[in-house]
Amino acid sequence: MDNAAEGANVSSPEGAAGAIETRGIEPVPDHERHGRVRELFPTWVAANISVLLLTMGAALIVFNALNFWQVLIVAACAALVSFGLVGVLSVSGKWGGAPGAMLSRATFGVRGNLFPGAILWVARFGWETINAVTGAYAVLTVLDLVLGVKSNTALIVVTLFVFVASTFLVSGMGRKALNVCNTWSTYLFGVFSVLVLGYLIANIKWDEVFSKPAGTTAMMIAGIGTIAAGGISWVPTGPDFARYLPHAASGKKIVGVTVSGAGLVMVPMVLMGGVMAVATPELADAPDPVSFLGDILPTWLAVPYLITAIVGMLLINSLSMYSAGFTAQTMGVKLPRAMAVSINAAISLIGGLLLMLVAKSFLSSFITFLILLAVSFSAWIGVYAVDMARRRSRAVRYDAEALMDTGRTSRYWYVGGYCWQAMTAWGVALVAGLCFTKCDWFSGPLASTFVGKYGLGWAATIVISAVMMAVLPVPRENGAGRVERASRADEREKVSAA
Repeated sequence: MDNAAEGANVSSPEGAAGAIETRGIEPVPDHERHGRVRELFPTWVAANISVLLLTMGAALIVFNALNFWQVLIVAACAALVSFGLVGVLSVSGKWGGAPGAMLSRATFGVRGNLFPGAILWVARFGWETINAVTGAYAVLTVLDLVLGVKSNTALIVVTLFVFVASTFLVSGMGRKALNVCNTWSTYLFGVFSVLVLGYLIANIKWDEVFSKPAGTTAMMIAGIGTIAAGGISWVPTGPDFARYLPHAASGKKIVGVTVSGAGLVMVPMVLMGGVMAVATPELADAPDPVSFLGDILPTWLAVPYLITAIVGMLLINSLSMYSAGFTAQTMGVKLPRAMAVSINAAISLIGGLLLMLVAKSFLSSFITFLILLAVSFSAWIGVYAVDMARRRSRAVRYDAEALMDTGRTSRYWYVGGYCWQAMTAWGVALVAGLCFTKCDWFSGPLASTFVGKYGLGWAATIVISAVMMAVLPVPRENGAGRVERASRADEREKVSAA
């Protein structure tokens, strides 16, 4: 076995079970699988505590010209579709006990996994940068509201640095620390969200809200894609948070808890953003995604709400960086997971400074990023989902030893380290998805088609990659038959002994 690239990542069980998680990409052994499905609920609540959802809800009213009921439908459908995918693919985490980036080796091959992994890693940089910038803007807004300190270049640099550094520290502590932080932030943000909702109910002119005419079906479908893009970005990392669950954990419960946790935040926040935009249309095109709250809400409510939102966005970035550490390790970075995260932290800091000090429009940059993000993740989703479906009936769904083996002896070596079926389906779908895509600075040759106009490039990408993976010959794993027979023999011996 060739574990040279990953030897530094293997941790002792004692280290993995401590307050600070030291386990890297190696699969979690059965005797350490003490997680519970309900622990996923605060994780996916916290993953959506972002004021960006308010801005996106406002955009549905202003730019997509939708009404109140259409925004509600769009938000609910986006949560169901995107986090339904997150939940379904998270089940593979309890099967293999490893992060999604690691399990993906079984799909694409030891070497082939590096290509989709690299794109997912780059996309993760962008997502973390967007969240870091939003968190920094929230801090600047609180400083302005409470102390009257106005934003300037030096303060932007310091604020962004402190936010990214805090994210790095929290993500480095690992799963247990994140679970505790997620739980408390869920309670706090829930309380203040109810207060904000109550204030809006009492002060918004509801006759104006409900008198707004309905928009087109095309704009509704496009809106679902835009809102769902954020959730889709979590799909490859879903297994990361389910890998400590025992094999007996219910797959249906995993999906249900994931969707309900995300929907509990996504739907009301997108809807609140839409309601706010009826009274304040400029909300959708604000120079930054946070300062408008100081104009819409009274200071006594805006400040604590923003503080809890800052904590939420810090946790979103911590969850993202936590998973990014695994991706870095599977890419060959010879550092422990916590230190591998430092690469993402540095890039988030540099990218954040460019976005805050150089970019002319935060919203347009954000929407463009979401569109490209959805396509890049969707190509991976279709291939991985088909491979996962094929593993349901196998005695050995994921071979822990083979996942760590990066040499020719690996069960997942395929042909030269590549699963050509998965690579072909992924590559073709990625190119096709970009052909259907249109954003501020890029327009694919098929962007004017039905799929392109309705913003369904991400959905088409999933379908194309899944169909191609399904119709191509089933990949043959090295020594798979021998491993399966040995596993079934072990099961028979256990039954006989019982």
